[in-house]
Amino acid sequence: MKKLSYWWQIFGFLFASAGGTLLHFVYEWSGESVLTAPISGINESTWEHMKLLFVPMTLYAVVQSFFVKDASYWCAKALSSLSGLLAIPVLYYTLNGAFGKTSARVNIALFFVSAAVAYLLEYSLLKRGIPKCKKGWGILFFILVAVAFAVFTFMPPEIPLFRDPVTGGYGIG
Repeated sequence: MKKLSYWWQIFGFLFASAGGTLLHFVYEWSGESVLTAPISGINESTWEHMKLLFVPMTLYAVVQSFFVKDASYWCAKALSSLSGLLAIPVLYYTLNGAFGKTSARVNIALFFVSAAVAYLLEYSLLKRGIPKCKKGWGILFFILVAVAFAVFTFMPPEIPLFRDPVTGGYGIG
């Protein structure tokens, strides 16, 4: 794993970046099908942009898991995914707080920076090793976050994280 980890992370970053970019438009392209809503961006809220990072990272993690037999793999994936997911709102709200508003270009850059944060942390964790943990904990993280994204797509709390800054609405419809 130590020799391959650099390339796995580069490809993971590229996959997450391209996949998240495509998923930004899938809901609209599907004619606003509710079937695509749990995995694609349904509005411009910060929460939906977090989903755009989570879905391709999770798909890539599943594929990669067939090739990587490191005992701490799923825990490293969970920690790194969490770091990327947290980076999106932290960077977005920090910049908006400092400057009042961010441009679309800046928001796109924040998405890529957040993906880079996740894959750099993952590289570091897998290269130097992290204390062993049961893979079930890492897998449980992905399951719980996936359920949260699906549920909050349809029933989001009315807090700023879920508010679409374009329409002022929450969730689907």
